[in-house]
Amino acid sequence: MTRPRQVLLPAGRGGTRAYTPRDEPLRVAADGPPFTSRTVFSAAHVVADPLADVSPDGPAAVDWDATLAFRRHLWSHGLGVAEAMDTAQRGMGLDWAGAAELIRRSAAEAKAVGGRIACGVGTDQLTLPATPTQVIRAYEEQLALVEAAGAQAILMASRALAATAASPDDYAETYGHLLRQASEPVILHWLGPMFDPALAGYWGSADLDAATDTFLEVIAAHPDKVDGIKISLLDADREVALRRRLPQGVRCYTGDDFHYPELIAGDDHGFSHALLGIFDPLGPLAAEAVRVLDTGDVKAFRALLDPTVELSRHLFQSPTRYYKTGVVFLAWLAGHQTHFTMVGGLQSARSLPHLARAYELADTLGLFPDPTLAASRMRSLLAVHGVPQ
Repeated sequence: MTRPRQVLLPAGRGGTRAYTPRDEPLRVAADGPPFTSRTVFSAAHVVADPLADVSPDGPAAVDWDATLAFRRHLWSHGLGVAEAMDTAQRGMGLDWAGAAELIRRSAAEAKAVGGRIACGVGTDQLTLPATPTQVIRAYEEQLALVEAAGAQAILMASRALAATAASPDDYAETYGHLLRQASEPVILHWLGPMFDPALAGYWGSADLDAATDTFLEVIAAHPDKVDGIKISLLDADREVALRRRLPQGVRCYTGDDFHYPELIAGDDHGFSHALLGIFDPLGPLAAEAVRVLDTGDVKAFRALLDPTVELSRHLFQSPTRYYKTGVVFLAWLAGHQTHFTMVGGLQSARSLPHLARAYELADTLGLFPDPTLAASRMRSLLAVHGVPQ
């Protein structure tokens, strides 16, 4: 393979610095054996239709072929797909109508290829302010659609519930009602305000200890209806403490994109499974690491996954909710889509230096199947922004 020529990256104060891309990608195999020690989902992004004449506040225009092809890519490595979550720009460019279509199409694709899928159930069809009854009915509508599609349900945190609930009892009543009618065990999702500021004070308190108690009370009242919980608070100690208090048989799916290697590896008292946005760009590498962990080799697992944390922390840096921009950017560089366009125009949410650093970190890890293509696309983006190559 011909070595790509250097890429001139922003260096601050208007200057540039030369970066030499890798010669070869990291080689990992697809079609490996199923995971045996952990259940692992990648929250997947959507691919926008770059030729659609849309405005940032209009309905999303999705390239369905490319979107479903990316899900097949994840399934080919043995990962489950967590669909219509915040990584898919749910509530940040993708409305309920678009999410519903995404759920139907992805669930059908999962059935066709034998892939595992779980889909987000929320209340984003509501216009605020809403009543408690409207919140429950919105959740019910989405739960019915996900179950009819044949997918596992993920009960997501609701902006409408956060705005409507007056006490922890309101959360317990709402979730209890939904869990009683769920046909199969669901995953409960606690998304912190760093991912969505509208979810501050979820579970009825800004005190995380009090909120955790309410959360656990809901689970304890319906353990047979809760497959697991996804925790996205970016607090490893709190996640470990919480998972040790879960009823037997209820899984903890880490959503901590800062500390996932140690949480998945676990300790003498247990471990976390995974449902992570960072496993969108890390899919093949993450799958390889989990298969190594399946053999019991924790040291080799950490050797594969620990070096990826710097990239993840970069993508998820504050404001954390804009991590989707870096995820889609890396998918473009990796050749999973032909453009860097996002629904809602969110490609503008991160700066050029931020994207350049993401490229450098991802290339250093060997994440790009074709480093020459990634370098070429990076140079084209830099040139458009006035950085000569």
